Amino acid sequence: MNEVASALDRAGLLTAAEREHWKIAWLSTVDHKRIGILYLVTALFFFVVGGVEALLIRLQLATPVSSLLAPDTYNMLFTMHGTTMIFLVAMPALFGLANYVVPLQIGARDMAFPRLNAFSFWLVPFGGILLHFSFLTGGAPAVGWFAYAPLSETPYSPQLGVDYWALALLVLGIGSVGTSINLLVTVLSRRAPHMTLRRLPLFSWMILVNSFLVIIALPVLNAGLAMLLIDRQLGGHFFLPSGGGSAIMWQHIFWAFGHPEVYIVAVPAFGILSEIIPVFSRKPIFGYEFVAGSTVAIAFLSLLVWAHHMFTVGLGHAVDLFFVASSMLIAIPTGIKVLAWAATMLGGRIRLDTPMLFCVAALAQFLLAGLTGVSLAVAALDWQTKNSYYLVAHFHFVFVGLIVFAILGALHYWVPKMSGRMLSERIGKWTFWLMVAGFNLTFIPQHLLGLAGMPRRVFTYPDLPGWEGMNLLSTFGAFLMAAAAILLVWNLGVSLLRGKLAGDNPWQAWTLEWATTSPPPHENFHALPPIRSRRPLWDVANPDRPDPPVGTRGKTDAMAPEKNRTSIIAFIISETGFFGVLILAFLFYNAIPQPGPGPADLKLLKTGFFTLCLLASSLTLWRAEVSEQRGQPRKLAVWLGTTLVLGGVFIVGQAWEYWDLFHHGARVDSNLFATTFFTLTGFHGLHVCVGLIALLVVLWLAMAGDFRRRHSPALKAVGLYWHFVDAVWVVVFTVVYLLPRFR
Repeated sequence: MNEVASALDRAGLLTAAEREHWKIAWLSTVDHKRIGILYLVTALFFFVVGGVEALLIRLQLATPVSSLLAPDTYNMLFTMHGTTMIFLVAMPALFGLANYVVPLQIGARDMAFPRLNAFSFWLVPFGGILLHFSFLTGGAPAVGWFAYAPLSETPYSPQLGVDYWALALLVLGIGSVGTSINLLVTVLSRRAPHMTLRRLPLFSWMILVNSFLVIIALPVLNAGLAMLLIDRQLGGHFFLPSGGGSAIMWQHIFWAFGHPEVYIVAVPAFGILSEIIPVFSRKPIFGYEFVAGSTVAIAFLSLLVWAHHMFTVGLGHAVDLFFVASSMLIAIPTGIKVLAWAATMLGGRIRLDTPMLFCVAALAQFLLAGLTGVSLAVAALDWQTKNSYYLVAHFHFVFVGLIVFAILGALHYWVPKMSGRMLSERIGKWTFWLMVAGFNLTFIPQHLLGLAGMPRRVFTYPDLPGWEGMNLLSTFGAFLMAAAAILLVWNLGVSLLRGKLAGDNPWQAWTLEWATTSPPPHENFHALPPIRSRRPLWDVANPDRPDPPVGTRGKTDAMAPEKNRTSIIAFIISETGFFGVLILAFLFYNAIPQPGPGPADLKLLKTGFFTLCLLASSLTLWRAEVSEQRGQPRKLAVWLGTTLVLGGVFIVGQAWEYWDLFHHGARVDSNLFATTFFTLTGFHGLHVCVGLIALLVVLWLAMAGDFRRRHSPALKAVGLYWHFVDAVWVVVFTVVYLLPRFR
């Protein structure tokens, strides 16, 4: 057994049967705890990669008119740093914490779908490899992490780097949606008895809300990435103005995802603060209901503020005023959280251990980020600072000042539970002070540089008064943060090998993850304490003065829906966003008739017949469900077979229509109508094919006698998906085939 296996064995992270094959045991695991750790290790690896990229950027900008990096090299590093830190560090780290902690906090044995959990994780390193493989294909993407069109289109970026960037983000987006569906279903359907929604720990509550946000926002980006790839690989015209496309459309799609993305990583950070601050203040959270409710308000409002990233585009005063108002409004529920955390600390017996230090710093820095954010929500001020380093500083005060600091606090708080070993407080505090000093030295001067007029997204700058000194200070601060990161890795490694034993509850915390051993057993719990309030371990430790019981309000509070049905509904919500983007793009680009192929080339009657076949398949599938409920396996098989035939007829009809259009010269690259038509109907056809495969599996199970033994939720789940696909086609048929006839 080598040193790694020995360390894992001492930390209790291997069973006796796995010691000889520890690599396979971890690579093939479906245990949520190990998958959570794998997420965190992956995020730590890419944190080092992204950090090196950041240091090279800061070295280039340390002095004016520097030639350390060529312009293209700088742009590649700038793009890769932003993409890596957001999609390969922040999101995987928070998903890792959620994977490990949420099932423990709600008293569950595992995630709702362990295999989906493993699949979603392995998409992260695969996406990271795809992204960084671009360096070997003629150059990494050099278009910024936002990939604005038309710079990201083939005429301006002919290298394959942008294609690998888009493919990597598609892979990561699919994994993120899968993980979020899994977390959502786990919280809703796998809670312990008496763990009602009103008794959820705030971290788990915020992960639940955040999962909805990911399910809604990520498919919007996935649709945009698919459109960009169609432009680049098939000659489409979505975002290329020379072909009639709109570069502004890409900005709308990207920021409709991009601003919710800020809260996708901020809301779990809010949850971390809401767990750690009360424990180290020795007080329950102030205003639990307000903190929980404000999370829902933030998630909703985050979907309505995207165009404040586009004030300089020139969308018009009415549009600008709407997004100014919505951007200001979101500060209210955010302020409620800040006040609740401050009120929790007020009058508490505060212990400034390392987790609390990171959370207090995150709170203070987030307050400053919020103040600068409000200034950027004012269109007039935004016009002056949008393309300056002022915005760079604000962005990093949110992503590093809040999110990275919260993650570091969470690591120092929960790693003892994961490993059974305490991290060194002395090294932890050195890490904290280096991180605080480095962070503020890096980004406070950038506020001043921005106000002094230094533009962002430039690889060098002129030697103007004061600029070199502030950039040197910023670069020095970046190296202090690098030193803090090295100490963090050292602390994690040394503590895993010979750290002090943690015990079950080293922080005297109150939520269920501290009611089991450190690390927890495979099944998580041998027994659960009574759950009557939001602090069950406080009630056990203080039977003479327990918290007031939190009662149940209505059926929703205690609901535990069937997991397959819940997961497919969540998936349908995500796919609604995906198709919504494609349908809106079709309507936008085809509002005015254009030369070349158009709606007149479509055969309405023929497609109408195939449409009736698809709609009839929903009826036959419903009859299959009725037969299954009545215990009639033969009728079930007949109705499923009929559904498959009708769905197959629809696909054959669509292929026939494509062949006819190709024969008459219509291609994806013919014009915008052809681009939008083939994209929209093609993705719908792909979903029909997936549905047919699922129906074939269900038919095979039915013929094997699976449904004779028990009622299978698989049929209902597949049925919901199939009905959704049919409903989407009704909208597509109306928009593509019927509406143009009335022009």
